[in-house]
Amino acid sequence: MAIPNPFRRHDENTRQAWGYTFQWTPEHPTREEMHPMKYSYDIVGEEALNRLDIISPPLSAELPRNQNRGPSQIGVTKPKRDLYALLKEHHAEDEKLGELWNEVNTVPEWVDWEQISRGQEVFYRYGGVALTALAFQSLLGGMGAGRVTEVLARTGGFSTKVARHRLYETTQHILQVTQSLDSIKPGGVGHASSIRVRLLHAAVRRRITKLAAEKPSYYSIEELGIPINDLDCIATIGTFSATLIWLGFPRQGIWIRDQEVQDYIALWRLVAYYMGTPTEPFETPAKAKRMMESLLVTEITPTATSKVLANNIILSLKGQAPTYASRDFLNANARWLNGNELADALGLGRPGLYYYALVVGQCIFFFENKTHGLGEETVFDFKYVPSFSLTTEEGVYEESATKQTGIEKRNFRTLVAASAALAVISYLGMRTTWGIVGGLRNWWGV
Repeated sequence: MAIPNPFRRHDENTRQAWGYTFQWTPEHPTREEMHPMKYSYDIVGEEALNRLDIISPPLSAELPRNQNRGPSQIGVTKPKRDLYALLKEHHAEDEKLGELWNEVNTVPEWVDWEQISRGQEVFYRYGGVALTALAFQSLLGGMGAGRVTEVLARTGGFSTKVARHRLYETTQHILQVTQSLDSIKPGGVGHASSIRVRLLHAAVRRRITKLAAEKPSYYSIEELGIPINDLDCIATIGTFSATLIWLGFPRQGIWIRDQEVQDYIALWRLVAYYMGTPTEPFETPAKAKRMMESLLVTEITPTATSKVLANNIILSLKGQAPTYASRDFLNANARWLNGNELADALGLGRPGLYYYALVVGQCIFFFENKTHGLGEETVFDFKYVPSFSLTTEEGVYEESATKQTGIEKRNFRTLVAASAALAVISYLGMRTTWGIVGGLRNWWGV
């Protein structure tokens, strides 16, 4: 939760957006300056995808999920199409494939591998804090971006049944790009997964654009922009980097050093390059911070769809391994990291003070400590295909009287231990203070 700072400067340049206060400068990107990026996108990636579809046509599994299968398809499991593997195999045969392959395998001159390695270390140094912020702020809070949720809802990928899997896929990608220095270099697992996500984005963009051309009421490009456009991709990279540094970490009691900030931003600038995202906003930490602030002001506009997707994320995590967290504790986390204003706009529940106390215990645990998942490694295949009949519906909460388990029990024990330690320190401090006072009284003969 945002804590007011009485020492913060307030003048005509002070801006406040969703519990975050900052100073607007002439260098901040304006709404008008960012607007054209809603209609530009990764052309190189999409042209390569078109050629890959000719070489290896999409499988029938890439048809709408609600489409009936014929008798010959029942019980037949077809292999997943790995677009990165296809690109690697055929890049020398086609000009467009070669263009993409050469781009993603050419290391930009601004890359300092030692700095990239340090950036990866930052993630693991604050791993628990980072993953919590990514789940409850970057992803769940990101549902406040009304334009983006219109694309996500049309994929059906954030229904309650599959939202958790999408969370795991996102986490897998983050872990792969931070795994090791070799993982982020060309040919590494993080490098490959970034390209797979890039081609997946191209597939979703192309599909929604095609449906919009057939039925303009399905999706308005004029109003919402090209699906998964440059501005959306910049915002996504920002939520994984700048948002963590200047929102997610501080709201959990962590402020990282300037060198760590530089290193972490540099890491995600490289990931942006691999994914076909403009890298200019991440050239320096100052630029990344200003872009984050401009996007908070202009792009976080929660809609009814935002509420559906945000609550589906909460529902998908409720009572699930490895945390076994309750709905109230999940909502408390979301409110702590996003603030009540945004949480109310997303329609999140208001838990009691007890659950906020558990979040405090969690922050203390992270401060003191600086076998579940996907089931298999994903190749980011085109699983949730936009169609006219496909959207994302809000899930239904089923309350259960379960006892405190998992992460909540850990946080409660941490809070109790920290409170006891604080009480002892306070008691000893008072005794020391009174001892000093007594000594002074004796010295003065009072």
